[in-house]
Amino acid sequence: VAEDGVAHLDLAEDLAAAASHGLAAGAKATSRVLSDGTYATQVTSFDAPGPASHAAGAKAGFQSSPNIRALLLSCDYFLGTVVASTYTKLVLKLMRLGDPEANRACAEAMLYIVSLLRLSSSRAPPGLVAHPLDADSCKMLNMCLGVLSDPESRETVAGTLLSACGEAFSELVREKSAADSSEALAGDKKKDGVAAVQADDLIDFSHLKNTSGMSQIEIEDSAQSDLQRAAGGAAEDGRGSGLSANLLNKVVQLTGFSDPVYAEAFLTVHQYDIGLDVSVTNRSSETLQNLSLELATMGDLKLVERPASVTLAPGAESTLRANIKVSSTETGVIFGNILYDSASASLDRTVVVLNDIHIDIMDYIAPAQCSDNAFRSMWAEFEWENKVVVNTTIPDTASFLRHIVETTNMKCLTPVSALEGDCGYLAANLYTRSVFGEDALVNISIEKQQKEGKLCGYVRIRSKTQGIALSLGDKITLKQKSLEA
Repeated sequence: VAEDGVAHLDLAEDLAAAASHGLAAGAKATSRVLSDGTYATQVTSFDAPGPASHAAGAKAGFQSSPNIRALLLSCDYFLGTVVASTYTKLVLKLMRLGDPEANRACAEAMLYIVSLLRLSSSRAPPGLVAHPLDADSCKMLNMCLGVLSDPESRETVAGTLLSACGEAFSELVREKSAADSSEALAGDKKKDGVAAVQADDLIDFSHLKNTSGMSQIEIEDSAQSDLQRAAGGAAEDGRGSGLSANLLNKVVQLTGFSDPVYAEAFLTVHQYDIGLDVSVTNRSSETLQNLSLELATMGDLKLVERPASVTLAPGAESTLRANIKVSSTETGVIFGNILYDSASASLDRTVVVLNDIHIDIMDYIAPAQCSDNAFRSMWAEFEWENKVVVNTTIPDTASFLRHIVETTNMKCLTPVSALEGDCGYLAANLYTRSVFGEDALVNISIEKQQKEGKLCGYVRIRSKTQGIALSLGDKITLKQKSLEA
């Protein structure tokens, strides 16, 4: 905006001003003094400046303009919408005061907004306009222009622009500050309340124990279990029976009760490793010799060590241990069989096929915090997307969102105030991070149908790797049916 109050945002005027700084086509003669003291005439010829030189000259002229003007002419359309919105609010306040200059100010504001709309559509040389006007900025500029040009809509929207927008932004800032303060306070309490080493901690001399045939993970687990038994078997989180129920959920039945060998496995997850304890029981009346457990994996799982063979008498029981290495967040599958020799069998070994063991992805992901800018940046960057159709019996949108958050170990990034009310439509962003540093983004967009009363929509999952996107999609598809799933 110039000092005389007239808008000069028309690109044609700026191009003409920038072109006046260019050089005319032709030749230019200058006198130079040579090294021997004589004079010589140097003739420099050049071509007429094309569109590229006009654009360069215009940009050079823009850089010498005031800051806001230079940014607007460099196609910063977001700043243009801010300027238009601010100018519109100032004009509305001036009209409320009954100032006689209000109509003139309104006309000038409309001129500025129209000039901003013409900026990207001007006939400029190639390379001068960096990118066209985006749809959101165009909609905002047209809304401001419509408010100023229509007296009826001006009275209707004035209250929203002057008061409601400011109140909504203030509420958003307060919620953000409260969330940051609560997280910082929780972090400080966690640091202050938990001691690194307790005064009565058990000193475990692992070198004095018989650790033959045990891995380092099994040694650490045995020390922890000894400490827990010494404390009376109390759970660390104080839930007691809740922890026992959680441990029972990790027991997987591998064979049937009618099989000659009954087997069940207990999974222990240690971030990058999985401890597999397989309990085998001889339910036959014969001695089973050279009983071995053969395992294979599918996915990013690798079998580190194979369990040794054992001999089981009738009714005897034994535990076979195996360690599996995990390299990424992906739903892996462990399958295998049990082989043994018996006196009544033929020369071939007897094989008992085991049920598959599916590794739950929830053991490797945890809720994490992410800013809105980082979420948008990762959403545009990640190439793997899994789109899940919503098919559920849950009646309302808020309950469906809470159910997905609880069953997927994700954090809802959308503020609570944005989720209040019951409008029949909900859109929320979720975020989680795995122990391997993999990010997973989820966008939930659901709507309640008026006639049938059912929820419809999509759950979109994006990640850098394919495994976590597919695994989260399978988990959501399995758990979204109902609250009891």
